[in-house]
Amino acid sequence: MTGGAVVAEAAGSFVHEGLFYHGPDGLLAGTVPFVTGGLAAGEPVLVAMPAANLRLVRAAVGPADAVRWADMTQAGRNPGRIIPWVLQAFIEQHPGRRVRIIGEPIWAGRSATEYPACAQHEALINMAFAGREATILCPYDVAGLDADVLADAHATHPVLVDDAGRRPSARYAPAEVVARYNTPLSTPAEPVSTLAYQFDTLSTVRRFVTGHGEGVGLDEDRLADLQIAVTELATNSVAHADGGGVLRVWRTAEHLVCEIHDDGWLADPLAGRLTPAADGIGGRGLVIVQALCDLVRVHSTAAGTTIRLYVRRPA
Repeated sequence: MTGGAVVAEAAGSFVHEGLFYHGPDGLLAGTVPFVTGGLAAGEPVLVAMPAANLRLVRAAVGPADAVRWADMTQAGRNPGRIIPWVLQAFIEQHPGRRVRIIGEPIWAGRSATEYPACAQHEALINMAFAGREATILCPYDVAGLDADVLADAHATHPVLVDDAGRRPSARYAPAEVVARYNTPLSTPAEPVSTLAYQFDTLSTVRRFVTGHGEGVGLDEDRLADLQIAVTELATNSVAHADGGGVLRVWRTAEHLVCEIHDDGWLADPLAGRLTPAADGIGGRGLVIVQALCDLVRVHSTAAGTTIRLYVRRPA
C-alpha cells in the first residue's frame, strides 16, 4: 500500500481505489503513504474523512501546508454534495495539475436512509471524473461496516487495496449499483400533508413549505434554504414535466422531509451531481438543491420522478 505504486500507475488517467483497512494502524498504513507520496510528487492533496479518522491521519502526516483537510461528516453530510462541492471543486481549483484525494463517504454512523445515496455516489465518481487527472482513495472500515457495504465497494471501485496489496476488482460494476439503488422510496409512517401544484399555483408551494418549516422551528437561514430547494424543484416540474406535480411534507424525529413527485424523468444519473461550466445554461437547479439539504434521495424512471429532501430539525 505504498504511495509510489499509486503514482506510477495513476499518471495520465483517473484512478479510483477502495482501501479496506482494519483498525487505526491499518488506516494509517493505507493513507499516510498516499498523502506523503502525493506531496513528494508535487500533487495538491485533499483529505476528507470523519473527524476522528481525520485527526489520526493529520497527526501522522505532520505539518503539511499543501494538504487540505475536511471533516466529511460536515462537507459530505449529504452524499449528493460530495462530487460537485468537494471533489470537483478541489480538482477545478488546480487546473492542469494532477490531484490526490482521500474521501471517506461511508462510515459506521451512516443511516440506512443515507446509505443508498452513498453507494450511488461511489459508483458515479467513476463516470463523473473519467479522463480527469486525479487519484481518489476511499477508505472502508472492514470491522465497522456490514458485508453488503463492503461488497458494494468492490463493485464501485475498479482498484482495491488491502493487506494483500493492490489489485483490480473482479466485481467492478458501478452502473449496476446505480440502478440497484434507484428504487421506489419507502412510504412514510408519519402523517403527510399534500399539495398539488401547477404553474398558476406555484406561489402556494412557498407558503406551504414555509408553514411546515416554521412549525418545526427552523431558523431563518435554514428556512430560506428549504424554500429555495423546494421552489427550485417545483419550478422544474412546471417547466420540464407535465406542467405540475405533487408536494408532500412530513416530520420524522430528526428531519423535516419534503417530497416532490412529477411525471418527468431524470435520465442522466449524474443530474445534480456535477456543477455546470461557468458559462453553462441551466443544469444548476438540482446541484443547488444538493448543496442546501442534509440529504437528497431520488427515484426516477420513464414513469416519473420522486425527489425527497431532508432538512435536520433543531435539536
